[in-house]
Amino acid sequence: MLNVVSIESAKKIIKDHISPNSTVEYVDLKNALGRILAQDIISNEDVPSFNRSTVDGYAVISSDTYGCSEAIPAMLDIVGEIYMGEEADIDIKNNQCVKISTGGMLPKSADAVVMLEYTENELENLCLCTKAVSPFENVVCKGADVSKNDILIKKDTIISASQIGILSALGIYNVAVKKVITVGIISTGDELVEASKELTVGKIRDINTYLLNSCCKTINCNTVLYGIIKDNYSSILEVVKKASEECDVVLISGGSSAGTKDVTVNVINELGTSYFHGVAMKPGKPSIFGTVNNKAVFGLPGHPLAAFFVFEKLVKYAVSRMNNTKYPIHQAERKISANISSNNGREDFVCVKIIDDEFAEPILAKSGIISVLNNSDGYITIPRNAEGVNANEKVRITLL
Repeated sequence: MLNVVSIESAKKIIKDHISPNSTVEYVDLKNALGRILAQDIISNEDVPSFNRSTVDGYAVISSDTYGCSEAIPAMLDIVGEIYMGEEADIDIKNNQCVKISTGGMLPKSADAVVMLEYTENELENLCLCTKAVSPFENVVCKGADVSKNDILIKKDTIISASQIGILSALGIYNVAVKKVITVGIISTGDELVEASKELTVGKIRDINTYLLNSCCKTINCNTVLYGIIKDNYSSILEVVKKASEECDVVLISGGSSAGTKDVTVNVINELGTSYFHGVAMKPGKPSIFGTVNNKAVFGLPGHPLAAFFVFEKLVKYAVSRMNNTKYPIHQAERKISANISSNNGREDFVCVKIIDDEFAEPILAKSGIISVLNNSDGYITIPRNAEGVNANEKVRITLL
């Protein structure tokens, strides 16, 4: 018999018995996407580091343009030109201006730029301004984007493409990140053969190795695949011991129930300690969590759909707590197209297909049917205290 715990209780047990990922390494910006920051990113400079023009035109002292118009233009002496990428070593005085390109550095004393469209330059070295500008108009000021000593990205953040941009702007090329967690994946069962093999009577191809490997990649974990292990206690014991020495997390699919050949919990207890065996969820009830060599070890059901949801709800949670971060969840809302019943006392996860902008339909199948995931756009969660979902009821869909 399984001693069933709620998903929330299971998560608390997992959190209490996992070790934080504290190993730090450095990667360059080309390899930083998706990595988890090991320390705050603090700006070491202002961005931009100088006042710069946002338009082509003339850098001016704004007060020299007040009151000007097409009928009465401001007449300013042109005392030079500044190109983008050049240092402005000119100090303008009242009634003077400097021609400037977009991105150019404003000269000393200048505090605005008149757009080229509002100027005339018919006389040599004389600019006629036909529109007044206010202080810092058409100018990005020093530090307007980023100020020195600002905390730009907090520790434990998963680095995104947009954040790579700000890191490069600051010249932070090597980034301190947490070591990538390595997950060992073991499939057990006398009935399993490699995915590349022809089937004989009574055999099925190993799905979980490749399904779980892909799930791990979605949260940027490395994987070690230990292949198919027969339902032999000593063989499973040996490979679990090896995996716990080489990996940070170990996943054992198959053998997690309570039958005569289901030995996963006994293996975990011989090598370490199991903390729960059974979770109030469907699919995925016969799930196990324990530790071996202070590494998290999960016993997952052999049925692929059940293994997927145990990964989604418990393994992903464990990895996120080890990294002290949260993985993004993408959701949508629709009305469900049919009634779905549920047993009170457990959380049910039901795959759905989005039909249109208004409705989604449930895909009801047993946990051994892998095509369900292929045909689904996401899944809904029916809480423990609910008896189901009624047709036309609005539901929140977690997208796959």
